[in-house]
Amino acid sequence: YNLSWLFPIDSGFQYLVRLHFCEIVQQVTKMNERIFKVFINNQTAENEADVIYWSGGNGVPVYKDYVVLVPVVSMGKQDLWLELHPNLDSHPRYADAILNGVEILKLSSNNGNLAGFNTPKIYSFPVEPSSKSSKNSKKIIFVLTGCSLGGLMILILFCLLGSHFRIITEWTPLCSVLQLCYSKSNGTKKTNISPLGRPFCIEDIKAATGNFDEKLLIGTGGFGKVYKGYINGGATIIAIKRGNPCSEQGAYEFQTEIRMLSQLRHHNLVSLIGYCKEYNEMVLVYDYMANGTLHDHLHFTQTTHTSPLTWEHRLKICIGAARGLHYLHTGTKQRIIHRDVKTSNILLDENWVAKVSDFGLSKTGATMVSHSHVSTDVKGSFGYLDPEYYKSHKLTEKSDVYSFGVVLLEVLSARPAVNPTMEDEHINLAEWGLRCYQNGTIDEIMDPYLEGKIALESLAKFVEITKDCLAERGVERPPMSEVLWNLELSLQLQSSAEADRKTDVSVLAVSIGSANNSDLTPGVEFSDIMIPTGR
Repeated sequence: YNLSWLFPIDSGFQYLVRLHFCEIVQQVTKMNERIFKVFINNQTAENEADVIYWSGGNGVPVYKDYVVLVPVVSMGKQDLWLELHPNLDSHPRYADAILNGVEILKLSSNNGNLAGFNTPKIYSFPVEPSSKSSKNSKKIIFVLTGCSLGGLMILILFCLLGSHFRIITEWTPLCSVLQLCYSKSNGTKKTNISPLGRPFCIEDIKAATGNFDEKLLIGTGGFGKVYKGYINGGATIIAIKRGNPCSEQGAYEFQTEIRMLSQLRHHNLVSLIGYCKEYNEMVLVYDYMANGTLHDHLHFTQTTHTSPLTWEHRLKICIGAARGLHYLHTGTKQRIIHRDVKTSNILLDENWVAKVSDFGLSKTGATMVSHSHVSTDVKGSFGYLDPEYYKSHKLTEKSDVYSFGVVLLEVLSARPAVNPTMEDEHINLAEWGLRCYQNGTIDEIMDPYLEGKIALESLAKFVEITKDCLAERGVERPPMSEVLWNLELSLQLQSSAEADRKTDVSVLAVSIGSANNSDLTPGVEFSDIMIPTGR
């Protein structure tokens, strides 16, 4: 099971996060029986947490301390994110995680201060004494009494509708939340979105990128160019996406990206640091992903100067991306449909952890049972687009499942989703792959680098779930939870086959060594050395 919590805390402080563990399941008595990962604020705190290893035995409590710096993102509270995932790489007996308690202690700043930001003051203005007659004073008293009673009734009404009001305002479109203000210095219009991320001024963005130096350009997408940047005196590397005025994606996609990522926290989703909206510039600031995109590692290994990804490595990346999509579909108050799932939107951090990115086209899905889809204009990337959505304009989370099926096929073949230079029947990868599956010739599209390196059981499971994702009708496609389960099974089958292969090689080496020795008593040829006595 995956465990996750959000704790509201003050910005601008360091926090001591103390996690308490105690293995109380009687069957868990040895190391490596329950292994899990710990993530704090989207960073890996423990990759192989083993409570038995830490404590020395079952029923023995133990705690681990972590210090977390929470930068100033907004003047109010922000969430400290804690999540635990089972680590399946080590093949534990129990595939889940445990946590018995948590303490979060604020550490004082350099001047010994523990106070957070003050909330805005509300000023009251005294009423000047009236010089009118007592008759007018009585009228004023009646008016004030009536206003007070009316205000009390309104307050009660708001309390009764409070929960409903909060649900509505939380999902209000960003355009109605934005507050426009004017700079006193030059009269230019700025956008204040401080509750939704750290606001950067354009001067900070230019300083971080060397005035958008092309040498720092690391990618180009539908929204615009992406630059590598440096902030905090060069100590922090960031990715800066600059909107292109000529792009089809504009202010709406910019607002959608901020709204979505400010509300989402998951280890397999890219993290938004902040934004800039000045002088007709639309800029988004993200955590820097050191290993680029999955697309680059599948198609441009010469450019990235890296070896092709191994099959096990590809499976782990697919599993990470599937976890991110599963969270979007099931882990939020309203289902979120990404609508642009593709290999170039799957980023890889320094530890090769997959992060789903680019939420500019995302939509919140239907929540009522009577409404199973969202009617909307068709948007997405050619080659990954769900054909049912394209024909009917009815969007569901199964549209993401179809797009992810194309991603899986791309991972297996290292071929682009669409290749106009190929013959007609091979232009569309999804159609080509389905034909190969039906004809039993899936090896026709496999990446030559993977030949002889994939266990047949692992390949069969991977191809089966890929085929299911690409079903023509959305109702026939599996949910992302099922896709994730099958990908993890495919990885386990691959790991087991490799372990068996190593065992077979070791046994074969021993057998060969024994066969070459013709004597029944090994080592008799060197008896004078083994028994150092005179003859």
